[in-house]
Amino acid sequence: MRLGPAFTRLWAASIASNVADGVGRTAVPLIATTLTRDPLLISAVTAIAFVPWLVFGLPAGMLIDRVDRRVAMAGANGLRVLMALVVALAITTGTLTIWLLYGCILVWGIGETVFDTATNAVLPATVTDSRAGDNRLEKANGRIQGAQLVVDTFIGTPIAGVLFAAAIALPVWSTAGGFAVSAALVLLLPVSVARAAGSPVVGQHRGAARLLHDARESLSFLAHHRLLRGLLVLTTVSGGMLAFGQASEFLFFLDTMAVQPALLGFVMAAIGAGALTGALTASHLVARWGRGRVMLGATLLAGVTLAVVGLSPNLPFAIAAYAVSALCISVWNVPWSTLRQQLIPAVMLGRTIGFMRSVTWGAIPVATIAGGFAARVDLRLPFMIGGSGVVIAVLIASRLLLSIDAANVDSVEQSSGEVSPRRMGRATARRAR
Repeated sequence: MRLGPAFTRLWAASIASNVADGVGRTAVPLIATTLTRDPLLISAVTAIAFVPWLVFGLPAGMLIDRVDRRVAMAGANGLRVLMALVVALAITTGTLTIWLLYGCILVWGIGETVFDTATNAVLPATVTDSRAGDNRLEKANGRIQGAQLVVDTFIGTPIAGVLFAAAIALPVWSTAGGFAVSAALVLLLPVSVARAAGSPVVGQHRGAARLLHDARESLSFLAHHRLLRGLLVLTTVSGGMLAFGQASEFLFFLDTMAVQPALLGFVMAAIGAGALTGALTASHLVARWGRGRVMLGATLLAGVTLAVVGLSPNLPFAIAAYAVSALCISVWNVPWSTLRQQLIPAVMLGRTIGFMRSVTWGAIPVATIAGGFAARVDLRLPFMIGGSGVVIAVLIASRLLLSIDAANVDSVEQSSGEVSPRRMGRATARRAR
């Protein structure tokens, strides 16, 4: 099924960005372990990366709905290039501290907030003939996520471990290069995806009053959409429990499972194989079983297998359990992304997704720090607590998840930026989980 040249360009830019992400996501925690072995301080590396979502998620979305999204994406990755260069130079000169690393990660996260939100907002406009009842959008989300996992997990992550073993600064220099390439590629996207349909042109509706109106409009939409509101609560709770469980995953493999730093990237790549499988098969599972059943089953199994990681007697068992958990999380992500893109009007897609990510990802720093405290007791404990929490959350929310298919959300008229009142009425009338 052909998705169009605009999607291909976005796909290429996403691949370049995720090569850099894969290297950085593995290299930065490894760099942190050379500065401290305290599980709490190591978990703070992940926590700080998500803080910008709590503060800047909604403002970033409002920005994306009002400016040229291509320029916003290029600027965001340009900021990440700058922060990578600061870390690389600090390592080279011997001046890097854990606090400087935290500061760079924080600014790095601001760039990620803008780039990732813009990618989600741009994607529907890049899919050729995305009609109601057509699953092109689901396939596009699956391909984006699949490609991200391939380059992130099987290219970026293993390379990071090897480069780190050769020289600590090498993976950071590589990260800067990847983000620079991505920044150049997004500028090649067509003008048609630059702004949301119906968004104000530059120079109109200036001032704080307009910004407050945009924010209220987006929040009001979510407040009155019972299905999205319920799913937002579930995603926040389950995502927080997953973050709790994964807070000290690097130390778990390095210390408990005795993995050498140079091989850690390959361990994460093996786990990523599960995530890739989930991303590539999600649309087929949804077509066969429906979104609600697939999301329910995937989240339930993700929690169970995450808890099993903490009980693993050896490294192969831990990798296998973690890979299944990653597979299930990927299966959830594809229909969840598609639901948001279909149910939220295009004119407010950026700011609404931004707010939703502020809520869901804003909870991650708190959960990660809490997981770091638990890891001080035992590095296995966060996995067991986090996985159990996910299972409890999804069982409570099972009725809402099963209502997704009955809501008939495929009929949202996303391409015009309008939501069919009849279909929206059906969706919002469903009882929240």
